[in-house]
Amino acid sequence: MTEPLWQAQILTLYPEMFPGPLGHSLAGKALDQGLWRLDVSQIRDHAHDKHHTVDDTPAGGGPGMVMRADVLGEAVDAALADRPKDIREEDWPLVYLSPRGRVLDQELVQEFAGKKGITLLCGRFEGIDERVLEARNIMEVSLGDFVLSGGEVAALALMDAVVRLIPGVIGQPDTLAEESFEAGLLEYPHYTRPRVWEGREIPEVLQSGHHGRIKAWRQEQSERLTRERRPDLWKEYLHRSGKNDMDPAEDD
Repeated sequence: MTEPLWQAQILTLYPEMFPGPLGHSLAGKALDQGLWRLDVSQIRDHAHDKHHTVDDTPAGGGPGMVMRADVLGEAVDAALADRPKDIREEDWPLVYLSPRGRVLDQELVQEFAGKKGITLLCGRFEGIDERVLEARNIMEVSLGDFVLSGGEVAALALMDAVVRLIPGVIGQPDTLAEESFEAGLLEYPHYTRPRVWEGREIPEVLQSGHHGRIKAWRQEQSERLTRERRPDLWKEYLHRSGKNDMDPAEDD
Protein backbone atom coordinates (compact mmCIF):
# COMPACT_ATOMS: atom_id res chain seq x y z
CA MET A 1 0.00 0.00 0.00
CA THR A 2 1.30 3.47 -0.93
CA GLU A 3 2.27 5.68 1.99
CA PRO A 4 0.03 8.75 2.43
CA LEU A 5 1.59 12.09 1.52
CA TRP A 6 0.71 13.51 4.95
CA GLN A 7 -0.51 12.08 8.24
CA ALA A 8 -2.20 13.53 11.31
CA GLN A 9 -2.41 12.10 14.82
CA ILE A 10 -5.07 13.48 17.15
CA LEU A 11 -4.99 13.18 20.94
CA THR A 12 -8.42 14.03 22.34
CA LEU A 13 -11.08 13.25 24.92
CA TYR A 14 -13.66 13.21 22.11
CA PRO A 15 -12.51 10.90 19.29
CA GLU A 16 -16.04 10.86 17.87
CA MET A 17 -15.51 14.45 16.69
CA PHE A 18 -13.14 13.19 13.98
CA PRO A 19 -12.94 13.21 11.03
CA GLY A 20 -16.13 15.29 11.28
CA PRO A 21 -16.31 17.71 8.34
CA LEU A 22 -12.99 16.37 7.05
CA GLY A 23 -14.79 13.17 6.13
CA HIS A 24 -16.68 15.07 3.42
CA SER A 25 -15.97 16.95 0.19
CA LEU A 26 -12.37 17.22 -1.03
CA ALA A 27 -10.72 16.32 2.28
CA GLY A 28 -12.95 13.28 2.73
CA LYS A 29 -12.34 12.07 -0.80
CA ALA A 30 -8.59 12.48 -0.32
CA LEU A 31 -8.82 10.58 2.97
CA ASP A 32 -10.63 7.71 1.24
CA GLN A 33 -8.05 7.72 -1.54
CA GLY A 34 -5.18 7.50 0.93
CA LEU A 35 -3.64 10.86 0.05
CA TRP A 36 -3.58 11.61 3.77
CA ARG A 37 -4.15 9.58 6.91
CA LEU A 38 -5.87 10.34 10.21
CA ASP A 39 -5.24 8.48 13.47
CA VAL A 40 -7.30 9.46 16.53
CA SER A 41 -6.38 8.42 20.09
CA GLN A 42 -8.43 8.63 23.28
CA ILE A 43 -6.43 10.38 26.01
CA ARG A 44 -8.44 8.58 28.72
CA ASP A 45 -6.84 5.29 27.64
CA HIS A 46 -3.72 6.49 29.44
CA ALA A 47 -5.41 7.32 32.75
CA HIS A 48 -4.20 5.45 35.85
CA ASP A 49 -7.39 4.78 37.80
CA LYS A 50 -10.63 2.90 37.26
CA HIS A 51 -12.51 6.13 36.64
CA HIS A 52 -10.14 7.11 33.80
CA THR A 53 -9.43 10.46 35.45
CA VAL A 54 -7.47 12.84 33.24
CA ASP A 55 -7.69 16.10 35.21
CA ASP A 56 -7.19 17.52 38.69
CA THR A 57 -7.52 20.80 40.58
CA PRO A 58 -5.03 23.56 39.70
CA ALA A 59 -1.97 23.90 41.92
CA GLY A 60 -2.22 27.14 43.89
CA GLY A 61 -6.00 27.15 43.67
CA GLY A 62 -8.34 28.70 41.17
CA PRO A 63 -11.34 27.74 39.06
CA GLY A 64 -11.70 24.74 36.80
CA MET A 65 -9.55 21.69 36.29
CA VAL A 66 -6.20 21.05 34.63
CA MET A 67 -5.29 18.03 32.50
CA ARG A 68 -2.68 15.88 34.24
CA ALA A 69 0.93 15.70 33.11
CA ASP A 70 1.32 11.98 33.79
CA VAL A 71 -1.68 11.08 31.63
CA LEU A 72 -0.79 13.44 28.81
CA GLY A 73 2.86 12.47 28.87
CA GLU A 74 1.97 8.83 28.25
CA ALA A 75 -0.55 9.74 25.55
CA VAL A 76 2.00 11.86 23.71
CA ASP A 77 4.73 9.22 24.00
CA ALA A 78 2.40 6.53 22.64
CA ALA A 79 1.51 8.71 19.66
CA LEU A 80 5.13 9.50 18.91
CA ALA A 81 5.99 5.81 19.07
CA ASP A 82 3.35 5.16 16.40
CA ARG A 83 4.91 7.52 13.88
CA PRO A 84 6.68 6.04 10.85
CA LYS A 85 10.07 4.58 11.69
CA ASP A 86 13.17 6.76 11.34
CA ILE A 87 11.08 9.94 11.21
CA ARG A 88 13.02 13.07 12.13
CA GLU A 89 11.58 15.32 14.83
CA GLU A 90 11.72 18.35 12.54
CA ASP A 91 9.61 16.50 9.95
CA TRP A 92 6.75 15.80 12.36
CA PRO A 93 5.65 18.76 14.54
CA LEU A 94 4.05 18.14 17.93
CA VAL A 95 1.40 20.81 18.46
CA TYR A 96 -0.92 21.82 21.30
CA LEU A 97 -3.91 23.94 20.24
CA SER A 98 -3.88 26.88 22.64
CA PRO A 99 -5.16 30.50 22.63
CA ARG A 100 -1.74 31.67 23.79
CA GLY A 101 0.13 30.02 20.91
CA ARG A 102 1.48 31.33 17.62
CA VAL A 103 -1.45 32.41 15.48
CA LEU A 104 -2.07 30.04 12.59
CA ASP A 105 -1.56 31.78 9.25
CA GLN A 106 -1.02 30.62 5.68
CA GLU A 107 2.75 30.65 6.10
CA LEU A 108 2.53 28.22 9.02
CA VAL A 109 -0.04 26.11 7.16
CA GLN A 110 2.38 25.78 4.24
CA GLU A 111 5.13 24.84 6.67
CA PHE A 112 2.99 22.07 8.16
CA ALA A 113 1.99 20.87 4.68
CA GLY A 114 5.67 20.42 3.86
CA LYS A 115 6.15 17.99 6.75
CA LYS A 116 5.57 14.24 6.80
CA GLY A 117 2.83 14.60 9.39
CA ILE A 118 1.73 16.24 12.63
CA THR A 119 0.58 15.28 16.12
CA LEU A 120 -2.17 17.52 17.52
CA LEU A 121 -2.94 17.60 21.23
CA CYS A 122 -6.46 18.84 22.00
CA GLY A 123 -6.87 20.26 25.48
CA ARG A 124 -10.00 20.74 27.57
CA PHE A 125 -10.95 22.35 30.90
CA GLU A 126 -8.62 25.18 31.99
CA GLY A 127 -5.72 23.77 30.00
CA ILE A 128 -2.91 21.27 30.44
CA ASP A 129 -0.05 20.94 32.91
CA GLU A 130 2.78 23.22 31.73
CA ARG A 131 5.37 20.54 32.41
CA VAL A 132 4.13 18.46 29.49
CA LEU A 133 4.74 21.33 27.08
CA GLU A 134 8.24 21.81 28.43
CA ALA A 135 9.24 18.15 28.69
CA ARG A 136 8.01 17.17 25.22
CA ASN A 137 8.98 20.41 23.47
CA ILE A 138 5.43 20.98 22.26
CA MET A 139 4.65 23.91 19.97
CA GLU A 140 1.56 25.96 20.83
CA VAL A 141 -0.66 27.14 17.97
CA SER A 142 -3.77 29.35 18.14
CA LEU A 143 -6.60 30.05 15.71
CA GLY A 144 -6.83 33.63 16.97
CA ASP A 145 -7.51 35.88 19.91
CA PHE A 146 -10.56 34.04 21.23
CA VAL A 147 -11.21 31.00 23.41
CA LEU A 148 -12.84 27.72 22.34
CA SER A 149 -14.25 24.98 24.56
CA GLY A 150 -11.47 22.65 23.48
CA GLY A 151 -8.80 22.08 20.87
CA GLU A 152 -10.84 19.82 18.60
CA VAL A 153 -12.41 22.54 16.46
CA ALA A 154 -9.02 24.23 16.09
CA ALA A 155 -7.45 20.90 15.10
CA LEU A 156 -10.09 20.39 12.41
CA ALA A 157 -9.48 23.88 11.03
CA LEU A 158 -5.72 23.38 10.98
CA MET A 159 -5.99 20.02 9.22
CA ASP A 160 -8.47 21.34 6.66
CA ALA A 161 -6.10 24.18 5.77
CA VAL A 162 -3.18 21.76 5.39
CA VAL A 163 -4.96 18.93 3.57
CA ARG A 164 -6.11 21.15 0.71
CA LEU A 165 -2.43 21.89 -0.04
CA ILE A 166 -1.57 18.20 -0.45
CA PRO A 167 -0.89 17.41 -4.12
CA GLY A 168 -3.92 15.77 -5.72
CA VAL A 169 -6.51 17.08 -3.26
CA ILE A 170 -7.47 20.21 -5.22
CA GLY A 171 -8.48 19.45 -8.81
CA GLN A 172 -6.97 22.67 -10.17
CA PRO A 173 -3.77 23.39 -8.19
CA ASP A 174 -3.32 26.76 -9.94
CA THR A 175 -6.30 28.11 -7.99
CA LEU A 176 -4.32 27.83 -4.75
CA ALA A 177 -1.91 30.55 -5.88
CA GLU A 178 -4.75 33.07 -6.22
CA GLU A 179 -6.37 32.50 -2.83
CA SER A 180 -6.30 34.91 0.09
CA PHE A 181 -2.94 35.17 1.87
CA GLU A 182 -0.97 33.22 -0.77
CA ALA A 183 0.52 36.46 -2.13
CA GLY A 184 0.17 38.33 1.15
CA LEU A 185 -3.13 39.85 0.02
CA LEU A 186 -6.81 39.08 0.46
CA GLU A 187 -8.48 37.46 -2.53
CA TYR A 188 -10.28 39.55 -5.15
CA PRO A 189 -14.12 39.42 -5.50
CA HIS A 190 -15.74 36.61 -7.51
CA TYR A 191 -18.77 36.73 -9.81
CA THR A 192 -20.73 34.27 -11.99
CA ARG A 193 -24.03 34.07 -13.90
CA PRO A 194 -26.52 35.69 -14.09
CA ARG A 195 -24.87 38.80 -15.58
CA VAL A 196 -27.37 41.06 -13.78
CA TRP A 197 -28.88 40.19 -10.40
CA GLU A 198 -31.24 42.54 -8.53
CA GLY A 199 -29.93 45.41 -10.62
CA ARG A 200 -26.30 44.62 -9.86
CA GLU A 201 -24.14 43.83 -12.89
CA ILE A 202 -20.90 41.88 -13.09
CA PRO A 203 -18.05 44.42 -13.52
CA GLU A 204 -17.52 45.24 -17.19
CA VAL A 205 -13.85 44.32 -17.16
CA LEU A 206 -14.67 40.71 -16.24
CA GLN A 207 -16.92 40.48 -19.29
CA SER A 208 -14.33 41.97 -21.64
CA GLY A 209 -12.35 38.80 -22.33
CA HIS A 210 -9.17 40.90 -22.05
CA HIS A 211 -6.94 38.77 -19.83
CA GLY A 212 -4.43 41.53 -19.14
CA ARG A 213 -7.10 43.94 -17.94
CA ILE A 214 -8.77 41.23 -15.88
CA LYS A 215 -5.49 40.33 -14.18
CA ALA A 216 -4.76 43.99 -13.40
CA TRP A 217 -8.29 44.53 -12.05
CA ARG A 218 -8.03 41.52 -9.77
CA GLN A 219 -4.69 42.71 -8.43
CA GLU A 220 -6.13 46.17 -7.77
CA GLN A 221 -9.13 44.68 -5.97
CA SER A 222 -6.93 42.43 -3.83
CA GLU A 223 -4.82 45.42 -2.83
CA ARG A 224 -7.90 47.56 -2.11
CA LEU A 225 -9.57 44.92 0.07
CA THR A 226 -6.37 44.22 1.97
CA ARG A 227 -5.73 47.92 2.58
CA GLU A 228 -9.29 48.47 3.81
CA ARG A 229 -9.84 45.31 5.86
CA ARG A 230 -6.42 44.13 7.00
CA PRO A 231 -4.05 47.07 7.50
CA ASP A 232 -1.63 44.70 9.24
CA LEU A 233 -1.33 42.54 6.11
CA TRP A 234 -1.21 45.63 3.90
CA LYS A 235 1.74 47.08 5.81
CA GLU A 236 3.58 43.77 5.55
CA TYR A 237 2.81 43.52 1.83
CA LEU A 238 4.15 47.01 1.18
CA HIS A 239 7.34 46.18 3.05
CA ARG A 240 7.91 42.97 1.09
CA SER A 241 6.98 44.34 -2.32
CA GLY A 242 8.78 47.67 -1.96
CA LYS A 243 5.63 49.58 -2.94
CA ASN A 244 4.58 52.92 -1.50
CA ASP A 245 1.32 53.24 0.39
CA MET A 246 -1.49 54.90 -1.52
CA ASP A 247 -4.68 56.62 -0.56
CA PRO A 248 -7.65 54.57 -1.82
CA ALA A 249 -8.94 57.63 -3.64
CA GLU A 250 -5.83 57.65 -5.83
CA ASP A 251 -6.93 54.36 -7.40
CA ASP A 252 -10.38 55.59 -8.44
